Amino acid sequence: MPATPQPYHRRRRRTRALLATAAGIATVGALAAALPASAGESTYKPGGHGHSKPSRYQDVQLLSFNDLHGNLEPPSGSSGRVTELQADGTTKTIDAGGVEYLATHLRTAREGNPYSITAAGGDMVGASPLISGLFHDEPTIEALNGLELDVTSVGNHEFDEGAKELARLQNGGCHPVDGCYVEGEKFSGADFPYLAANVLNEKTNKPILKPYWVWKKNGVKIGFIGVTLEDTPGVVSAEGVKGLKFKDEVETINKYAKELEKQGVKSVVALIHEGGLPASSAYNFDCDAAGGGSGISGPIVDIAKNITPKVDALVTGHTHSAYACTIDDPSGKPRTVTSAAAFGRLYTDTTLTYDRWTGDIARTAVSSANHVVTRTVAKAPDMTELIAKWNTLAAPIGNRAIGYISGDITSTGTESPMGDLIADAQLAYGKGLDPETDLALMNPGGIRAGLTYAAKGTEGDGVVTYAEGFTVQPFSNTVNLQDFTGAQLISVLQEQVSGTNAASPKVLQVSSGLTYTLDLTKTGAARVIADSVKLNGAAIDPAATYRVATNSFLAGGGDGFTTLGQGTNDLVGTDDLAALADYLTANSTATTPIAPPAANRITIVQ
Repeated sequence: MPATPQPYHRRRRRTRALLATAAGIATVGALAAALPASAGESTYKPGGHGHSKPSRYQDVQLLSFNDLHGNLEPPSGSSGRVTELQADGTTKTIDAGGVEYLATHLRTAREGNPYSITAAGGDMVGASPLISGLFHDEPTIEALNGLELDVTSVGNHEFDEGAKELARLQNGGCHPVDGCYVEGEKFSGADFPYLAANVLNEKTNKPILKPYWVWKKNGVKIGFIGVTLEDTPGVVSAEGVKGLKFKDEVETINKYAKELEKQGVKSVVALIHEGGLPASSAYNFDCDAAGGGSGISGPIVDIAKNITPKVDALVTGHTHSAYACTIDDPSGKPRTVTSAAAFGRLYTDTTLTYDRWTGDIARTAVSSANHVVTRTVAKAPDMTELIAKWNTLAAPIGNRAIGYISGDITSTGTESPMGDLIADAQLAYGKGLDPETDLALMNPGGIRAGLTYAAKGTEGDGVVTYAEGFTVQPFSNTVNLQDFTGAQLISVLQEQVSGTNAASPKVLQVSSGLTYTLDLTKTGAARVIADSVKLNGAAIDPAATYRVATNSFLAGGGDGFTTLGQGTNDLVGTDDLAALADYLTANSTATTPIAPPAANRITIVQ
């Protein structure tokens, strides 16, 4: 694809359906105090020859969200709720999400705002529920077109199926293997540009997609630069990023901000698929209460502090957290940094006050706030129709029962019941391939949800459908067997909390029989108490050989587990969802359902 950005033209005219069923919203923020007096006004000043000209300041509405992950239907369990901080300091949870409701909220928010842009921070697709994932996320692209998304950055999950598949999602065309899903209907691709400024083709050294895009209206020009996290190769399968290079986020954004300025675009928003960790899980937590950016940590803080002041606001993602903060830019000037959690449960409304005299954003006038995608508003009929269409196609596969559970099997916690269940399923599958298989390890990031006891459809309480299993494990990884020494096994456990995982531990989920103590009061590799690691009650022998089942992502050294990439005597099996389905089917019936595992294999000291 060309490195030089080309003019972007929509392939079809979009019509906005403005629904008045939800109340309008008002933005608030730490930077609103110095709002120019004329900002937001629609008045015109007299001009020559009977014409008029716009006033100096023009408010531009920026609606944004991130990490949708193909969640077209309302997410279930904790994935479908947000925490709201109350005036008295208590919290309450609110059911949220679902594109039928997101569409209504966005359309209502746009009412009365002729200068409105909708942008996203990546991971729109990938790790998606069955309704989207089964069809290579074409349904999500259709939904985003209907939501009138203007632009998005790529995220790491946009590379789950590789660069060629990402290009197909952008440009259209039926899947090269599975073909067209609807007779006589060719997939048309995204109406909006995907931006990938820091993702380069290794051979050409040029961006694989547009690095930036410029929104224009009546003389107002705002540029958008899109990047994903530089460490994408560490969190995506090797096949997905084959032939690609991922460059530093700050250097890339600074480069293109300078290029945009040369083109006369002085107002710039960065869409960054990397994020932070707020001090509170409440979406409306004031992370500026003790000073700008005081309530947020994580990678985005250093990124924000080093991105050129030419950039006026940062829309971020990846951490699935909610925040609307200010972090000082290199010149010491406050700058808005936002994230809208994940799964379409929130959207951010940011007001950018554009100065027509300077062509820049009046930074002191920027305000921003997150808003809940409540399910108390009317559903958008076009989204309901889209969901029904794809559910009808998915039903023969998705509605098949694969097992029974006696209660919710959650995916939360350092060790989770869902993680234990998956590890047990992979151990059982591994023993079927090779009776010498000793244990299984599962990466927590590969577990996208838990299993809920309450029926989601008509299947009945306690029934686990293939669609629900797909939501838990949507990546189509294979179950791989490898040999490791006992010393290597201890190293793997230490890599959970050291090296690239020291600051943010990635605790592997373990199969039945493997036990150890994790002392989080210590630092680095010392957190794993080496002499506590036992298999079926016996201490791990550093010189002995152990047969370990993992998924193909871990077997390739993903998530910083370099030792797992050094196994020997490899044997590649079936996909991990099939292993889970087989385990549930073999070990549960309607009268003898599986109980949630106790999640007591790892002793955690805090």
